[in-house]
Amino acid sequence: MMARTNPITFLQQVRQEVSKVTWPSRNEVLISTIMVLVLVVAASLFFLAADQIISWLVGLMLSIRA
Repeated sequence: MMARTNPITFLQQVRQEVSKVTWPSRNEVLISTIMVLVLVVAASLFFLAADQIISWLVGLMLSIRA
């Protein structure tokens, strides 16, 4: 069974822990966001190309023309 903590003590502990967090700078957040967007676009293009190639190969094997 867990020990009960009074709400005021809990909030004080939360505040202490949050003060220990190293928050990223605005520039780090901007660079990370741009990197994520670039990688999402790259992955989307890769999967689009892979899907088109697989579709073409399956159509070729089954002699189905779209």
